[in-house]
Amino acid sequence: MKLGMHSNADCFISRSTFANMNTSEPVTYFIIEGLKDKYMILFSVFLTIYVLILGGNGMIIYLVRTDPKLNSPMYFFLHNLSFCDMIYTSTTIPNMLSGFLVDVKTISKAGCFAQMYIFLSMAVTGRSLLTVMAFDRYLAICHPLRYTSVMTRWIRYVLIFLAWLFGWFIPFPAMILALPLPFCGPNVVKHIFCDHTSLVRLACTDTSKNNVVSLTFALFAIISTFLLILASYICIGKAMSKMGSAERLKAAATCVSHLIVVCISYVSASCVYISYRVATFDPDVRVIIAVLYSVLTPLLNPFIYSLRNKELQDAMKRAFCRSSTISYGPRKTLPSISP
Repeated sequence: MKLGMHSNADCFISRSTFANMNTSEPVTYFIIEGLKDKYMILFSVFLTIYVLILGGNGMIIYLVRTDPKLNSPMYFFLHNLSFCDMIYTSTTIPNMLSGFLVDVKTISKAGCFAQMYIFLSMAVTGRSLLTVMAFDRYLAICHPLRYTSVMTRWIRYVLIFLAWLFGWFIPFPAMILALPLPFCGPNVVKHIFCDHTSLVRLACTDTSKNNVVSLTFALFAIISTFLLILASYICIGKAMSKMGSAERLKAAATCVSHLIVVCISYVSASCVYISYRVATFDPDVRVIIAVLYSVLTPLLNPFIYSLRNKELQDAMKRAFCRSSTISYGPRKTLPSISP
């Protein structure tokens, strides 16, 4: 069953009419093509995924901010990662869902560039935060005696600031080069949101410089963060090899959730890169892979960390007990009336 809201025949304007309206003057808006077949099942699936992302990551933020036992640097960084994931998915999924409900999904030029920049910056910030979390695990396992003195509150804020600054800086050159590009039509973005590659391709001028700059900075962000994470885990592995079996299991338990998230993030990014480089990929399949990549890590993060972390599980139980106490309140006993 397909979704689609059609007006009367005399008022309906087709997608091709919209696309050709701006061929003689500068483009002021773009049309998000999305998927060719708008099935209700896809709308339901992505709506459910979005609700789970907001609920799961919102739960982690609430627990870290309200439970005094979750005051370690690891949970402080996890709290920031959850906040980043919520912004990351909220930039694209609501617009994508609205695209399932209308025949022609339009977005202003300014809105399209804003969506593109926030999406790219949050993607890079997420990897920066994973790198900071790897460094935190390295300090905790390789230098446990110095961990408290090194990972002070001030150092935590500096690391978080640098992670967010790195995320906002990496897509900035590509954004600066894309803003002055002339768009004179067509204005149909062949994606489910304002993807940089799909958007720059619409410019009516040579964009080879844009492609080189965006690819260079994207590769720098992915490779640099991956190498730093890899270096941290190599050092962790060397330190664990010198521990006893009990200490080794305890150290591994603190790293496994983060390592799973890192693997999912970088493997899914590789799949998206391959899908864009293989010409035989169906366009709709390529778009679905890109969307799944953007929602996979934010969706799985809360489940991976909560299912494998006893402290988070205990914090959830305490939060549930607090909410139950507030809801029902203490029982009041009425004084007995003596005859």
